Amino acid sequence: MSSQLYLIEDRSQVGGARRAATRLAESLGFPANEIGKVALAATEIATNIFKHAGTGRLVLRALERDGVAGVELLGLDRGPGIPSLATSLRDGQSSAGSAGQGLGALSRLSAAFDIYTQPSRGTAVRIEFWAAPVTTSWLETGAVCIAKSGEDVSGDAWGLQVAAQSLTVLVADGLGHGPEAARAARAAIRILNEHPVAPVRQLLDECHAALTTTRGAAVAATRIDTGAGTGSFAGVGNIAARVMHHGALRNLVSHNGTIGHNVRRVQEFPFEFGPDSLLIMHSDGLDTHWNLDDYPGLASRHPALIAGVLYREHDRGRDDVTVFALRPASARGAGA
Repeated sequence: MSSQLYLIEDRSQVGGARRAATRLAESLGFPANEIGKVALAATEIATNIFKHAGTGRLVLRALERDGVAGVELLGLDRGPGIPSLATSLRDGQSSAGSAGQGLGALSRLSAAFDIYTQPSRGTAVRIEFWAAPVTTSWLETGAVCIAKSGEDVSGDAWGLQVAAQSLTVLVADGLGHGPEAARAARAAIRILNEHPVAPVRQLLDECHAALTTTRGAAVAATRIDTGAGTGSFAGVGNIAARVMHHGALRNLVSHNGTIGHNVRRVQEFPFEFGPDSLLIMHSDGLDTHWNLDDYPGLASRHPALIAGVLYREHDRGRDDVTVFALRPASARGAGA
């Protein structure tokens, strides 16, 4: 599931961001009133970025829950931060001086809203809309999947399968860039979709057989048994994964190799995963030298904000990049 990235570097790009968000909502079958809300949110986010930070990024992602389509807007900047969230979240307070209604009104118009800001380091805001009412989910996920600059498609891909008592996440990074890398990554996601409850080692074995006619890919899979509170991870190639459990982060190890061509070893690593746990997986388009302690309070925000801030701060800028984060909604006391 790729994201749509729009750079905000001058005022004219505010309109472009609004039109892009509108097109996405229209393509997903949103009713006119919800399309208007999406357009308003894109305008407010992009205008805030330009006025307060000068530059930033708007990331759009299509969502799906219970057969209903949704849109996620993720605004990312490295500006001065918001000195008073209470003021900025007041209805009618548009800190950018825009024609919008302000973040407070948008938080009430949207199905879900979350924000993270740090003085002198920037702001990340997430807003979610749905084409029709949806039930609250027990699971929160966030993802950024962006193509290398100059490429039309991302050579990375990620997939998620949720069953009655388990869930499985797979992240794939096709060798190189462009359409052929994307073909390899999509082949790995197809295997996940065909084997949604398979153990992670079996998934990688199936991927290895399926990707022999492609460039190959780095692939990692994580399976969580929601009833038992345990998980297992296996990876080949440069896909990184970390699990936060009871406040401590643990690295999960991928072995060297390329799925589809050269696999010497596939090993499963077990771990604990409870109601307060957090999973983060990413491709090597993201620098691995990140530490959540550098972003106080971020670990408690929506996983999309976690993925977005890590992308904003640690994108290498010369590769496709995917960051995926997941946690039980109960860990934040709300479902979004």
